[in-house]
Amino acid sequence: MDAVRVALLREVLAGTEWLGATRRFARVLRGSVVSHGGGLLLVGTAVYEPWHLAAHLVDEAAWSGTPELAPTLVRHDPRPSDPAHLAVGLGRIAAARRGETLLVASPSGDAPLLERVSDARRAGAVILALGPGEGELTALAHETLAVPDGSELDLDTVQHLVSAAAGETLPPARGRRRFADRLSHLAERLTAPPPPPW
Repeated sequence: MDAVRVALLREVLAGTEWLGATRRFARVLRGSVVSHGGGLLLVGTAVYEPWHLAAHLVDEAAWSGTPELAPTLVRHDPRPSDPAHLAVGLGRIAAARRGETLLVASPSGDAPLLERVSDARRAGAVILALGPGEGELTALAHETLAVPDGSELDLDTVQHLVSAAAGETLPPARGRRRFADRLSHLAERLTAPPPPPW
């Protein structure tokens, strides 16, 4: 989903709790990784790996000039033949320490994963959870964005909103333009005719 579609989705969601909730969660995510200079680990479950969220966070890191947002995707069953950026296994969570942030994006809990998340929390890592909003993962997390089954948005859509909000600059000082204003200005510049040659 590109920036224009995210902007349209935000317009559709205006007046709902989703915009505020995703921005608050993204602000916590961004604040955690920026204040510690990076160290973002992203993990899902054995049946749900958050590839899409990882790709969007990498894009937002590049576009926003915030390299700390680029996550390390932790996988449940990497193969030795996988490229280096896809070969990080669950042992990386066991090595998580203070100053690192572990973002768990999961439609449900996973008992072996929860044990590792608990160990990372005890070691001082900040735990963020994006998922059902109940159960052990919610109890372990420092911050949770609940996406329960049957809600008007699914987990994938919420991930788009979170990654886009994480890439935004922190709330500007008075007089500076908002993200929507910047996007509108960019669209005007891209669609304007070229200046006449003088």
